[in-house]
Amino acid sequence: MNKAVIFDLDGVICSTDEYHYLAWKKLADREGIYFDKIINNRLRGVSRMESLNIVLERASKEYSEEQKVEMATFKNDYYRELLLQMSPKDLSDNVRTTLLTLKEKGIKIAIGSSSKNTKTILTQIGILDWFDVIADGNDIKNSKPDPEVFLCAASRLGLDPTECIVVEDALAGIDAAKAGNFYAVGIQDATKYEKTDLPISALSDLLKIF
Repeated sequence: MNKAVIFDLDGVICSTDEYHYLAWKKLADREGIYFDKIINNRLRGVSRMESLNIVLERASKEYSEEQKVEMATFKNDYYRELLLQMSPKDLSDNVRTTLLTLKEKGIKIAIGSSSKNTKTILTQIGILDWFDVIADGNDIKNSKPDPEVFLCAASRLGLDPTECIVVEDALAGIDAAKAGNFYAVGIQDATKYEKTDLPISALSDLLKIF
């Protein structure tokens, strides 16, 4: 029986893709590294340092670990500045209605995100206190496709993975859900992924399950 829904954040609850892109682009431009939105799309659902390594594939020189930490911090500081532009207007009516309806039905809702800025984003869009549980990049050592963040959320909910649905837009997120023995609902890019258990075109389609 499905007792909870664990949502990825970016691309599912709201979109910060453009902010990520602008922040990575600022770093890449500073370092003279080619970067575009196609490369940016490869960064979705993976950790900050893993994302940095993808960005650095186009670099003409090697960087020390200390330099990499500085670069990741530079990117994140600028990204956090951009996040402060977010507001409740960044929460769509479809998402708002879906979350509220699930709560009314007694279904627990949680966030399972690799982002370390999850609570900042949820605060900016005004729904931080809506979720029963939040598991994010601050709670884990392994980012998606490792299932750690979803397993952490399920554990905090006091539920078995088989009692939880995961909603993801990224292929790495679907991989993580399946690795953790969760039922995987895919939206956006994940709708055409063969590992997705149920593709949906809008978050409100999730309500058909309950």
